[in-house]
Amino acid sequence: MDLLQLRYFQVTAKHENITHAANELLISQPALSKMIRKLETELDIKLFDRKGKNIFLNTAGEKFLKWVNLSLYALDQGVSEMKDIKNGQMDTITLYVTVGSMLLPKLLQQFRTKFPKTRFNLTQHTNKSISYNFAITSEPLEGNEHIVLLEEEILLGVPISHPLSHLDSVSLKDLEKEKFISLTSGKPLRHTTNKLFEQVHYEPDIIFESDDPATVRGLIQEGLGISFIPSILWKNVRQDPLKLLHISEPECKRTIYLCYPSGHSFTNVEKSLFDFLVGFFEEQISESQGH
Repeated sequence: MDLLQLRYFQVTAKHENITHAANELLISQPALSKMIRKLETELDIKLFDRKGKNIFLNTAGEKFLKWVNLSLYALDQGVSEMKDIKNGQMDTITLYVTVGSMLLPKLLQQFRTKFPKTRFNLTQHTNKSISYNFAITSEPLEGNEHIVLLEEEILLGVPISHPLSHLDSVSLKDLEKEKFISLTSGKPLRHTTNKLFEQVHYEPDIIFESDDPATVRGLIQEGLGISFIPSILWKNVRQDPLKLLHISEPECKRTIYLCYPSGHSFTNVEKSLFDFLVGFFEEQISESQGH
């Protein structure tokens, strides 16, 4: 496995079309197809499902793409950092992210396009002693000031073959006999959904747990259970062939916050990032509403 294979896979996954991907990469379609097959052989697993001339990223491919995106982003960051070190001093931002990790590659790429001399230290694991410039969380953090970035509805994802799929909304109290798929304990969304179940008369029958949203989606697709799907931050988790239902009661929403240490005066780059994050999440809201 080499870097070129990973970049070719990334572009092919973006298009889910060999012709379009080959055109972007300026190589022949047979050469690209051969490279993808070689990668799948080395991993000993299929990354795409093929139907005629069309290809579709499967569950394994989506999980692998997540790591490829993060790895290539980190590598590009390293290359960029070396150039910045050569050319002068950089600004460093420590960003603590407990929710919305799927948006990170897009968010950071857009910001660094505007501010290429900014270096990021990222952490996504809970650590009360961590020092950071900004934190993106589902609850305000003690000792911090905060603003609301967005509020999003939490939907129920069910397989299209499920009896509930003909409905548009359900009540949580009516799902006692259902099999649930959940994020692992300690994840912010799990904490939110646990609070929802405190408002009904039963404990959910959780038969699968995962720390990866793409895996949760894949398990739903296979008909193994139902799960909660945040409407905005998980919008890039492919929904087909899922049916998303509104939850009529209790109210299923969560708030996403931008937190920062109280009393801290922003540097120029911190103020730029603050304004950028506000605008970025406003765009996510707008896109989710189809504007």
